[in-house]
Amino acid sequence: MAPKQKIIIDTDPGVDDILALLLALSASPEELDLAMISVTYGNVPLQSCLKNVVAMFHVLEKEMAWRKSTGRPEGFEVMKASKPIVAVGAEHPLLEELLMADYFHGIDGLHNVHDAYPHLSPADTWKSLFFEGGDGSVEAATSSSLFTPSKVPAHKEILRLLKENPADTISILAVGPLTNVALAAAEDPETFLRVKELVVMGGAVQCQGNVTPVAEFNCYADSVAAARVYALTAHLPESTMPPIPENMASLPPYPSKLSKRLKLALFPLDITTPHLIGKSFFAEKIQLAIDEGSPLAQWVSHFLVGTFNKIEEMMDGDDEPALSLHDPLTVWYILTHDDPAWKLPAKPEDIRIETTGQWTRGMHILDSRGKTKPAEAAAVLSDDVREDPKVLTLDDVPGDTMGWLSVRKGNRINRYIGSPGEDLFREVLMKQIFG
Repeated sequence: MAPKQKIIIDTDPGVDDILALLLALSASPEELDLAMISVTYGNVPLQSCLKNVVAMFHVLEKEMAWRKSTGRPEGFEVMKASKPIVAVGAEHPLLEELLMADYFHGIDGLHNVHDAYPHLSPADTWKSLFFEGGDGSVEAATSSSLFTPSKVPAHKEILRLLKENPADTISILAVGPLTNVALAAAEDPETFLRVKELVVMGGAVQCQGNVTPVAEFNCYADSVAAARVYALTAHLPESTMPPIPENMASLPPYPSKLSKRLKLALFPLDITTPHLIGKSFFAEKIQLAIDEGSPLAQWVSHFLVGTFNKIEEMMDGDDEPALSLHDPLTVWYILTHDDPAWKLPAKPEDIRIETTGQWTRGMHILDSRGKTKPAEAAAVLSDDVREDPKVLTLDDVPGDTMGWLSVRKGNRINRYIGSPGEDLFREVLMKQIFG
């Protein structure tokens, strides 16, 4: 078993986001400590995303009571051990217009599950756990026994947890637009770089996008945030920072010398899309739990069936509809981190994000020309490539104005290209969440 991981999940639920959260919460406490769920806008507006998180805990409370009453193990030990913080983040992108995916996930993000199953939705008093009343008072509400609500902005809670824990002990799984993560990095870059690893579900590197021909939803939704976060993987972050209007003083440049680079694990559509759960497979696995009265099975089945129906509407052929498990794959990676079947390219890649293109916003650009970087051999032997005279002498290539052939400039992204198994994952997901 891999060593225990402490994580923050930054999310915009969303169908596959909820599956990712359920997978994390149903893990063993020896595997995982879920310190916080950081909520952002994305698939639907922020308030809907937050309601979906609170509703998930409400359903899990009923699920554990049902399991106990029927003599089953309650499960969800990570949730009981961690009682994770839930914090509310950004309502909109740093610079761009708000983009939503309610055409795919339904107007509430979960195919109107709150209307279909009102008894599985929390009373509206949940809002007072996170927001002050209009007159400054707080409405009466009962705190959840399963999570710890916070009235502190999510990016500040991220920084607090990173500061209060030893460096390199907390990983962040970012499965929505990267706005909350970018805000934390902008406010206190050195504290943010105490993160062990930032695991990003985003981008389309060598495949088609899912919101434009070249862009994936999360990175298209806030391309500036993504570009700023990716820049922290560079030796010289300024080399890939996006242009920012002068009136955006809240987004300062990073300090000229940071103590370390960000370790970023990227899970783009290239690897997440083939990890599918099909309509008939899901129906077969879930039906017994529904028949026996599982509240969780009823709740999840509603929005997954709604998703399969939506996919079927959008399909041209006769293939069975299937949902790509984009966000849950990042949780599986954390749980099985040391499995040698997780594959990377031979070395980190210089992947950059377009933020100003007329047609290419959010595009992930990888230099596939195969050209040699003249300073690469010298960089391997260098203690600090930013100041090493041998590196500096070789690194500035005439005509290379964008620094694609530089070892000091450009991002250094760990893009995952292989997993322990596409068919295996759907089996693991269903067994772990539903037993």
